[in-house]
Amino acid sequence: MKQALKVYIEENKDEIFSLGEKLFNCPELGFKEFKTKEIIIDYLNKHNLKVNKEFFQTGFSVSIGSGKPHIGLIAELDGIPTIGHPNASKTDNAAHSCGHSTQVTIMLAALDSLNQQIDKLKGQVTLFFTPAEEFTDIEYRKKLIDENKIKYLSGKQNMLADKIFDDCDLLIHLHSSSGSSGYRFSVNSTLAGFIYKKITFLGKAAHGAVCPDEGINALNMCNLFLNAVNMLRETFKDEDMVRVHGIISKGGDTVNSIPEEVVYECYIRSANPNYLLKLNETVSNAARCCSKALGGNCAIEDIPGYLPLIPNEPLSKVLYKNMLDYTDASKIKYNEKSIAAGDLGDVSVFKPVTQYGYTGFKGTMHGNDLQIADPYEVYIVQAEIVASSVIDLLTDKTLVDNIVNGFQPKMTYQQYLNYLNKQE
Repeated sequence: MKQALKVYIEENKDEIFSLGEKLFNCPELGFKEFKTKEIIIDYLNKHNLKVNKEFFQTGFSVSIGSGKPHIGLIAELDGIPTIGHPNASKTDNAAHSCGHSTQVTIMLAALDSLNQQIDKLKGQVTLFFTPAEEFTDIEYRKKLIDENKIKYLSGKQNMLADKIFDDCDLLIHLHSSSGSSGYRFSVNSTLAGFIYKKITFLGKAAHGAVCPDEGINALNMCNLFLNAVNMLRETFKDEDMVRVHGIISKGGDTVNSIPEEVVYECYIRSANPNYLLKLNETVSNAARCCSKALGGNCAIEDIPGYLPLIPNEPLSKVLYKNMLDYTDASKIKYNEKSIAAGDLGDVSVFKPVTQYGYTGFKGTMHGNDLQIADPYEVYIVQAEIVASSVIDLLTDKTLVDNIVNGFQPKMTYQQYLNYLNKQE
Protein backbone atom coordinates (compact mmCIF):
# COMPACT_ATOMS: atom_id res chain seq x y z
CA MET A 1 0.00 0.00 0.00
CA LYS A 2 2.84 2.40 0.83
CA GLN A 3 4.52 1.62 -2.46
CA ALA A 4 1.31 2.40 -4.36
CA LEU A 5 0.96 5.83 -2.77
CA LYS A 6 4.63 6.61 -3.43
CA VAL A 7 4.15 5.69 -7.08
CA TYR A 8 1.08 7.94 -7.21
CA ILE A 9 2.97 10.88 -5.69
CA GLU A 10 5.87 10.37 -8.11
CA GLU A 11 3.50 10.25 -11.08
CA ASN A 12 1.95 13.56 -10.02
CA LYS A 13 5.16 15.36 -9.10
CA ASP A 14 4.93 17.95 -11.89
CA GLU A 15 1.50 19.05 -10.67
CA ILE A 16 2.79 19.11 -7.09
CA PHE A 17 5.78 21.26 -8.09
CA SER A 18 3.46 23.64 -9.93
CA LEU A 19 1.15 23.93 -6.93
CA GLY A 20 4.12 24.58 -4.65
CA GLU A 21 5.44 27.34 -6.88
CA LYS A 22 2.03 28.94 -7.15
CA LEU A 23 1.56 29.01 -3.37
CA PHE A 24 5.11 30.23 -2.70
CA ASN A 25 4.38 33.16 -5.00
CA CYS A 26 1.12 33.99 -3.22
CA PRO A 27 2.19 35.02 0.30
CA GLU A 28 -0.44 36.57 2.58
CA LEU A 29 -0.44 37.54 6.24
CA GLY A 30 -2.54 35.74 8.84
CA PHE A 31 -6.33 35.85 8.56
CA LYS A 32 -5.82 37.38 5.09
CA GLU A 33 -5.01 34.16 3.20
CA PHE A 34 -7.95 34.49 0.80
CA LYS A 35 -6.09 33.95 -2.50
CA THR A 36 -4.18 31.07 -0.94
CA LYS A 37 -7.49 29.48 0.00
CA GLU A 38 -8.75 29.86 -3.57
CA ILE A 39 -5.67 28.10 -4.96
CA ILE A 40 -6.09 25.23 -2.52
CA ILE A 41 -9.80 24.80 -3.18
CA ASP A 42 -9.13 24.74 -6.91
CA TYR A 43 -6.67 21.89 -6.35
CA LEU A 44 -9.15 20.08 -4.08
CA ASN A 45 -11.91 20.32 -6.68
CA LYS A 46 -9.65 18.82 -9.36
CA HIS A 47 -8.94 15.87 -7.06
CA ASN A 48 -12.53 15.27 -5.87
CA LEU A 49 -11.81 16.48 -2.36
CA LYS A 50 -14.37 18.67 -0.63
CA VAL A 51 -14.14 21.24 2.16
CA ASN A 52 -16.13 20.04 5.16
CA LYS A 53 -15.69 22.96 7.56
CA GLU A 54 -14.66 26.62 7.38
CA PHE A 55 -13.58 28.79 10.30
CA PHE A 56 -11.99 32.11 11.27
CA GLN A 57 -11.77 34.05 8.04
CA THR A 58 -9.57 31.73 5.99
CA GLY A 59 -9.26 28.44 7.88
CA PHE A 60 -10.89 25.25 6.66
CA SER A 61 -10.58 21.47 6.73
CA VAL A 62 -10.94 18.48 4.39
CA SER A 63 -11.64 14.91 5.49
CA ILE A 64 -11.40 11.50 3.86
CA GLY A 65 -12.63 8.20 5.25
CA SER A 66 -14.78 7.90 8.37
CA GLY A 67 -14.81 6.67 11.93
CA LYS A 68 -11.82 5.87 14.08
CA PRO A 69 -8.93 6.21 14.34
CA HIS A 70 -9.05 9.84 13.33
CA ILE A 71 -5.69 11.25 12.23
CA GLY A 72 -5.26 15.01 11.94
CA LEU A 73 -2.79 16.72 9.62
CA ILE A 74 -1.96 20.42 9.98
CA ALA A 75 -0.78 22.88 7.32
CA GLU A 76 -0.25 26.57 8.05
CA LEU A 77 -1.37 29.13 5.48
CA ASP A 78 0.30 32.42 6.31
CA GLY A 79 3.43 34.28 5.35
CA ILE A 80 5.43 36.79 7.40
CA PRO A 81 6.53 40.38 6.65
CA THR A 82 9.96 40.13 4.99
CA ILE A 83 11.23 43.37 3.45
CA GLY A 84 13.28 42.82 0.31
CA HIS A 85 12.19 39.27 -0.42
CA PRO A 86 11.85 38.92 -4.22
CA ASN A 87 8.57 37.02 -3.84
CA ALA A 88 7.06 39.38 -1.24
CA SER A 89 3.64 40.91 -1.77
CA LYS A 90 3.60 44.60 -2.66
CA THR A 91 0.87 45.46 -0.16
CA ASP A 92 2.35 44.32 3.16
CA ASN A 93 5.73 42.71 2.33
CA ALA A 94 4.36 39.26 3.16
CA ALA A 95 6.62 36.42 2.01
CA HIS A 96 6.85 32.69 2.60
CA SER A 97 10.23 33.12 4.24
CA CYS A 98 9.16 30.57 6.86
CA GLY A 99 8.13 28.03 4.23
CA HIS A 100 4.48 27.62 5.20
CA SER A 101 3.43 27.33 1.57
CA THR A 102 5.49 24.15 1.33
CA GLN A 103 3.60 22.64 4.27
CA VAL A 104 0.36 23.18 2.39
CA THR A 105 1.68 21.57 -0.79
CA ILE A 106 3.14 18.57 1.07
CA MET A 107 0.00 17.89 3.06
CA LEU A 108 -2.23 18.24 -0.01
CA ALA A 109 -0.09 15.76 -1.93
CA ALA A 110 -0.12 13.37 1.04
CA LEU A 111 -3.90 13.61 1.47
CA ASP A 112 -4.53 13.11 -2.24
CA SER A 113 -2.36 10.00 -2.29
CA LEU A 114 -4.08 8.63 0.82
CA ASN A 115 -7.45 9.24 -0.81
CA GLN A 116 -6.48 6.76 -3.53
CA GLN A 117 -6.15 4.07 -0.82
CA ILE A 118 -8.84 5.16 1.65
CA ASP A 119 -11.29 2.36 0.75
CA LYS A 120 -8.67 -0.15 1.92
CA LEU A 121 -8.12 1.64 5.23
CA LYS A 122 -10.17 1.90 8.41
CA GLY A 123 -10.45 5.35 9.87
CA GLN A 124 -10.46 9.01 8.94
CA VAL A 125 -7.90 11.62 7.98
CA THR A 126 -8.59 15.35 8.30
CA LEU A 127 -6.29 18.02 6.92
CA PHE A 128 -6.64 21.32 8.78
CA PHE A 129 -5.55 24.46 6.94
CA THR A 130 -4.78 26.79 9.83
CA PRO A 131 -4.48 30.57 9.45
CA ALA A 132 -2.28 33.03 11.28
CA GLU A 133 0.52 31.05 12.91
CA GLU A 134 2.97 33.93 12.71
CA PHE A 135 2.37 36.29 15.64
CA THR A 136 2.41 39.51 13.67
CA ASP A 137 0.11 42.20 12.22
CA ILE A 138 -1.30 42.51 15.73
CA GLU A 139 -3.36 45.68 15.26
CA TYR A 140 -5.23 44.11 12.32
CA ARG A 141 -6.01 41.06 14.42
CA LYS A 142 -7.20 43.20 17.31
CA LYS A 143 -9.56 44.87 14.84
CA LEU A 144 -10.92 41.44 13.84
CA ILE A 145 -11.49 40.69 17.52
CA ASP A 146 -13.38 43.96 17.93
CA GLU A 147 -15.51 42.95 14.93
CA ASN A 148 -16.18 39.52 16.50
CA LYS A 149 -14.59 37.74 13.53
CA ILE A 150 -11.98 36.03 15.70
CA LYS A 151 -11.54 35.67 19.45
CA TYR A 152 -7.79 35.36 19.81
CA LEU A 153 -4.68 36.41 17.90
CA SER A 154 -3.57 33.08 16.42
CA GLY A 155 -5.33 30.57 14.22
CA LYS A 156 -4.89 27.47 16.39
CA GLN A 157 -5.81 29.36 19.57
CA ASN A 158 -9.18 30.16 17.99
CA MET A 159 -9.55 26.59 16.74
CA LEU A 160 -8.82 25.14 20.16
CA ALA A 161 -11.25 27.52 21.83
CA ASP A 162 -13.92 26.35 19.36
CA LYS A 163 -12.94 22.68 19.90
CA ILE A 164 -12.22 22.14 16.20
CA PHE A 165 -9.53 19.51 16.90
CA ASP A 166 -11.59 17.63 19.49
CA ASP A 167 -12.56 14.62 17.36
CA CYS A 168 -8.97 13.86 16.32
CA ASP A 169 -7.03 11.15 18.13
CA LEU A 170 -3.66 12.70 17.27
CA LEU A 171 -2.15 15.29 14.94
CA ILE A 172 0.90 15.52 12.69
CA HIS A 173 2.62 18.70 11.55
CA LEU A 174 5.87 19.47 9.79
CA HIS A 175 7.93 22.63 9.39
CA SER A 176 10.72 23.87 7.17
CA SER A 177 14.28 23.84 8.48
CA SER A 178 17.52 25.24 7.10
CA GLY A 179 19.42 22.05 7.85
CA SER A 180 22.44 24.20 8.67
CA SER A 181 23.70 21.61 11.16
CA GLY A 182 24.05 19.03 8.40
CA TYR A 183 21.01 16.96 9.24
CA ARG A 184 18.23 16.12 6.79
CA PHE A 185 15.33 15.78 9.23
CA SER A 186 14.62 16.67 12.84
CA VAL A 187 11.97 14.87 14.87
CA ASN A 188 10.57 14.83 18.41
CA SER A 189 11.73 18.43 18.76
CA THR A 190 10.39 20.78 21.41
CA LEU A 191 9.45 24.42 20.95
CA ALA A 192 9.66 27.23 23.49
CA GLY A 193 6.79 29.36 24.74
CA PHE A 194 6.56 33.12 24.66
CA ILE A 195 4.66 36.15 25.91
CA TYR A 196 4.12 39.16 23.66
CA LYS A 197 4.87 42.37 25.54
CA LYS A 198 4.15 45.93 24.47
CA ILE A 199 5.66 48.69 26.60
CA THR A 200 4.62 52.30 26.04
CA PHE A 201 7.09 54.70 27.67
CA LEU A 202 5.36 57.95 28.64
CA GLY A 203 7.27 61.18 29.11
CA LYS A 204 6.60 64.86 28.46
CA ALA A 205 7.07 66.75 25.20
CA ALA A 206 9.15 69.93 25.04
CA HIS A 207 11.06 71.81 22.35
CA GLY A 208 14.17 69.79 21.60
CA ALA A 209 16.44 72.84 21.29
CA VAL A 210 14.80 75.69 23.19
CA CYS A 211 13.74 73.95 26.41
CA PRO A 212 14.70 70.23 26.47
CA ASP A 213 15.10 70.54 30.26
CA GLU A 214 11.34 70.95 30.55
CA GLY A 215 10.67 67.63 28.84
CA ILE A 216 10.83 64.02 30.00
CA ASN A 217 12.43 61.92 27.29
CA ALA A 218 10.55 58.66 26.67
CA LEU A 219 13.19 57.47 24.20
CA ASN A 220 15.84 57.76 26.92
CA MET A 221 13.60 55.69 29.19
CA CYS A 222 13.45 53.02 26.51
CA ASN A 223 17.22 53.09 26.00
CA LEU A 224 17.80 52.77 29.75
CA PHE A 225 15.37 49.84 29.83
CA LEU A 226 17.18 48.09 26.97
CA ASN A 227 20.45 48.45 28.85
CA ALA A 228 18.79 47.01 31.95
CA VAL A 229 17.57 43.99 29.95
CA ASN A 230 21.08 43.47 28.58
CA MET A 231 22.43 43.50 32.13
CA LEU A 232 19.86 40.88 33.10
CA ARG A 233 21.05 38.48 30.41
CA GLU A 234 23.85 37.10 32.56
CA THR A 235 21.17 35.84 34.99
CA PHE A 236 19.46 33.73 32.32
CA LYS A 237 20.11 30.01 32.74
CA ASP A 238 21.18 28.11 29.64
CA GLU A 239 18.75 25.26 30.32
CA ASP A 240 15.81 27.68 30.35
CA MET A 241 16.66 28.75 26.78
CA VAL A 242 15.72 32.38 27.27
CA ARG A 243 15.38 35.03 24.60
CA VAL A 244 14.21 38.62 25.04
CA HIS A 245 14.10 40.36 21.68
CA GLY A 246 12.05 43.18 20.22
CA ILE A 247 11.70 46.33 18.17
CA ILE A 248 11.03 50.01 18.84
CA SER A 249 7.85 50.39 16.83
CA LYS A 250 7.46 54.09 17.71
CA GLY A 251 10.44 56.25 18.58
CA GLY A 252 8.68 59.60 18.91
CA ASP A 253 6.59 61.92 16.75
CA THR A 254 8.96 64.63 15.59
CA VAL A 255 12.71 65.20 15.72
CA ASN A 256 12.15 68.76 16.94
CA SER A 257 10.52 67.66 20.19
CA ILE A 258 11.56 65.60 23.18
CA PRO A 259 9.80 62.26 22.59
CA GLU A 260 6.84 61.92 24.94
CA GLU A 261 5.69 58.47 23.78
CA VAL A 262 7.87 55.57 22.68
CA VAL A 263 6.62 52.04 22.04
CA TYR A 264 8.74 48.92 22.43
CA GLU A 265 7.35 45.50 21.43
CA CYS A 266 9.08 42.26 22.31
CA TYR A 267 8.80 38.54 22.87
CA ILE A 268 9.75 37.02 26.19
CA ARG A 269 10.73 33.42 25.32
CA SER A 270 11.68 30.42 27.40
CA ALA A 271 11.51 26.65 27.15
CA ASN A 272 10.59 26.61 30.86
CA PRO A 273 6.94 27.67 31.21
CA ASN A 274 7.27 28.33 34.94
CA TYR A 275 10.32 30.53 34.53
CA LEU A 276 8.65 32.33 31.62
CA LEU A 277 6.14 33.98 33.95
CA LYS A 278 8.87 35.02 36.42
CA LEU A 279 11.06 36.38 33.62
CA ASN A 280 8.16 38.36 32.21
CA GLU A 281 7.60 40.08 35.56
CA THR A 282 11.34 40.80 35.86
CA VAL A 283 11.29 42.56 32.48
CA SER A 284 8.17 44.49 33.50
CA ASN A 285 9.89 45.67 36.67
CA ALA A 286 12.86 46.86 34.64
CA ALA A 287 10.55 48.93 32.42
CA ARG A 288 8.76 50.48 35.40
CA CYS A 289 11.94 51.32 37.28
CA CYS A 290 13.75 52.77 34.27
CA SER A 291 10.74 54.96 33.49
CA LYS A 292 10.53 56.28 37.04
CA ALA A 293 14.29 56.87 37.20
CA LEU A 294 13.93 59.49 34.45
CA GLY A 295 10.73 61.00 35.80
CA GLY A 296 8.28 59.26 33.52
CA ASN A 297 5.98 56.30 33.50
CA CYS A 298 5.07 53.36 31.32
CA ALA A 299 2.07 51.27 30.33
CA ILE A 300 2.59 47.53 29.85
CA GLU A 301 0.41 45.20 27.80
CA ASP A 302 1.04 41.45 28.01
CA ILE A 303 -0.65 39.08 25.59
CA PRO A 304 -0.37 35.29 25.92
CA GLY A 305 1.74 34.06 23.03
CA TYR A 306 2.23 30.33 22.51
CA LEU A 307 2.74 27.52 24.97
CA PRO A 308 5.81 25.27 24.70
CA LEU A 309 5.47 22.32 22.32
CA ILE A 310 5.79 18.96 24.03
CA PRO A 311 6.01 16.35 21.25
CA ASN A 312 4.48 12.92 21.67
CA GLU A 313 7.44 10.56 21.37
CA PRO A 314 5.55 7.38 20.36
CA LEU A 315 4.01 9.38 17.49
CA SER A 316 7.39 10.88 16.61
CA LYS A 317 8.82 7.38 16.32
CA VAL A 318 6.26 6.53 13.62
CA LEU A 319 7.62 9.36 11.48
CA TYR A 320 11.22 8.54 12.39
CA LYS A 321 10.79 4.98 11.11
CA ASN A 322 9.58 6.26 7.75
CA MET A 323 12.41 8.79 7.51
CA LEU A 324 14.85 5.88 7.64
CA ASP A 325 13.60 4.84 4.19
CA TYR A 326 15.34 7.97 2.87
CA THR A 327 18.42 8.40 5.03
CA ASP A 328 20.34 6.89 7.92
CA ALA A 329 20.02 7.80 11.59
CA SER A 330 23.07 10.09 11.52
CA LYS A 331 21.14 12.54 9.32
CA ILE A 332 18.12 12.71 11.63
CA LYS A 333 18.29 15.13 14.55
CA TYR A 334 16.33 13.59 17.43
CA ASN A 335 15.12 15.43 20.56
CA GLU A 336 16.22 18.88 19.40
CA LYS A 337 15.50 21.64 21.93
CA SER A 338 14.42 24.65 19.90
CA ILE A 339 13.98 28.23 21.08
CA ALA A 340 11.53 28.84 18.23
CA ALA A 341 7.82 28.89 19.08
CA GLY A 342 4.54 28.08 17.37
CA ASP A 343 0.88 27.77 18.25
CA LEU A 344 1.19 24.01 17.75
CA GLY A 345 2.46 24.12 21.33
CA ASP A 346 -1.06 25.02 22.45
CA VAL A 347 -2.44 22.00 20.58
CA SER A 348 0.09 19.72 22.29
CA VAL A 349 -1.50 20.61 25.63
CA PHE A 350 -4.66 18.76 24.61
CA LYS A 351 -3.70 16.14 21.99
CA PRO A 352 -0.81 13.83 21.11
CA VAL A 353 1.07 15.95 18.58
CA THR A 354 4.38 15.87 16.80
CA GLN A 355 6.14 18.20 14.40
CA TYR A 356 9.13 17.28 12.30
CA GLY A 357 11.59 19.45 10.44
CA TYR A 358 12.55 18.99 6.80
CA THR A 359 15.23 20.51 4.60
CA GLY A 360 15.68 21.39 0.92
CA PHE A 361 15.89 25.17 1.31
CA LYS A 362 18.61 27.76 0.82
CA GLY A 363 18.95 31.08 2.57
CA THR A 364 17.88 32.17 6.04
CA MET A 365 14.64 31.29 7.79
CA HIS A 366 12.59 34.50 8.01
CA GLY A 367 15.22 36.13 5.80
CA ASN A 368 14.74 37.85 2.45
CA ASP A 369 16.89 35.22 0.73
CA LEU A 370 14.93 32.08 1.65
CA GLN A 371 14.15 29.98 -1.42
CA ILE A 372 13.38 26.37 -2.25
CA ALA A 373 16.61 24.72 -3.38
CA ASP A 374 15.41 21.16 -3.93
CA PRO A 375 11.70 20.85 -4.81
CA TYR A 376 11.89 17.06 -4.89
CA GLU A 377 13.25 16.91 -1.35
CA VAL A 378 10.81 19.51 -0.08
CA TYR A 379 7.61 18.24 -1.70
CA ILE A 380 7.88 14.63 -2.83
CA VAL A 381 9.98 13.10 -0.07
CA GLN A 382 7.95 14.79 2.67
CA ALA A 383 4.58 13.89 1.14
CA GLU A 384 5.70 10.26 1.02
CA ILE A 385 6.89 10.30 4.64
CA VAL A 386 3.65 11.86 5.91
CA ALA A 387 1.40 9.56 3.87
CA SER A 388 3.40 6.45 4.84
CA SER A 389 3.19 7.43 8.52
CA VAL A 390 -0.58 7.83 8.27
CA ILE A 391 -0.83 4.37 6.70
CA ASP A 392 1.12 2.94 9.65
CA LEU A 393 -1.33 4.56 12.06
CA LEU A 394 -4.50 3.55 10.19
CA THR A 395 -3.37 -0.06 9.89
CA ASP A 396 -2.36 -0.48 13.54
CA LYS A 397 -5.23 0.29 15.91
CA THR A 398 -3.18 -0.88 18.89
CA LEU A 399 -0.48 1.67 18.07
CA VAL A 400 -3.00 4.52 17.99
CA ASP A 401 -4.73 3.28 21.15
CA ASN A 402 -1.41 3.19 22.99
CA ILE A 403 -0.58 6.73 21.87
CA VAL A 404 -4.00 8.05 22.90
CA ASN A 405 -4.21 6.16 26.20
CA GLY A 406 -0.69 7.14 27.17
CA PHE A 407 -1.38 10.86 26.75
CA GLN A 408 -2.47 13.16 29.56
CA PRO A 409 -3.72 16.70 28.80
CA LYS A 410 -1.68 19.42 30.49
CA MET A 411 -4.65 21.76 31.09
CA THR A 412 -8.39 21.60 31.27
CA TYR A 413 -10.35 23.41 28.59
CA GLN A 414 -11.43 26.06 31.11
CA GLN A 415 -7.87 26.59 32.34
CA TYR A 416 -6.81 27.21 28.76
CA LEU A 417 -9.57 29.76 28.19
CA ASN A 418 -8.57 31.48 31.43
CA TYR A 419 -4.98 31.59 30.19
CA LEU A 420 -6.01 33.09 26.84
CA ASN A 421 -8.22 35.60 28.59
CA LYS A 422 -5.38 36.45 31.02
CA GLN A 423 -7.31 35.26 34.06
CA GLU A 424 -5.86 33.44 37.06
